[in-house]
Amino acid sequence: MMNNREKGSRGEQLAENHLIAGGYRICTRNFRCASGEIDIIAYKDRTIVFIEVKYRKNLSRGYPAESVTKLKQRKIRRTAEYYIYKNNIRNTDFRFDVIQIVDDGIEPFIEQIENAF
Repeated sequence: MMNNREKGSRGEQLAENHLIAGGYRICTRNFRCASGEIDIIAYKDRTIVFIEVKYRKNLSRGYPAESVTKLKQRKIRRTAEYYIYKNNIRNTDFRFDVIQIVDDGIEPFIEQIENAF
C-alpha cells in the first residue's frame, strides 16, 4: 500500500504526463515558498498555468477537486504571486487549474479543470 507521499508523487506524475501529451511545457514541480506550494507550473500558448493536483483511489469522499478549498486557493494565489515576482515575469497570461485523478488501479480517470478558480 502506498503512503501519502507516494500517492502524491504518482498523481503528479500522471498529471505531468497528461499535460505533456496536451502540449504543455513543464516549468516547475513542487514549487515551495513561505506562503505555500504549487504542485505543477506549466506553460502553453503564452499562458503560465498554476496547477493543483488532487489524487484519490475512489469517490467515497467525493471528487478530488472538491477538496481545493477557498483557503487552499488563497495559498496557491499567494504562492503564484511570489513565483511571478521572483522570476520577474511580465506580459504573460496566468491561469489556475486543478487536475483531479481517480485511480482505481486499473485505468486512472484524469480531468483537467481549466480556470478552476
